Amino acid sequence: MSVGHVQRAVESIGLPTVGVYVASFGHIPELMGVARALVTRHPMGRPLGAPGDSDRQLAVVRAALALLEADSPTIAEFPHDYRAG
Repeated sequence: MSVGHVQRAVESIGLPTVGVYVASFGHIPELMGVARALVTRHPMGRPLGAPGDSDRQLAVVRAALALLEADSPTIAEFPHDYRAG
């Protein structure tokens, strides 16, 4: 939940944020009222993907950055399942 608190604090001074959450914590962004969040189907501790899977990690980061264009609060789901690197 501390990620959500930090997101809201940073947003309050006018800097846009995007949080990347794993599915087991996918309910937190809505509860916290964060502006933008990407929820992945990855296991805890690996929100961007498996170690060494740079293609997947880059795809997650790009999907998260794309949410910065949203004008209203947005919680999106990364459409791919976890894959071991």
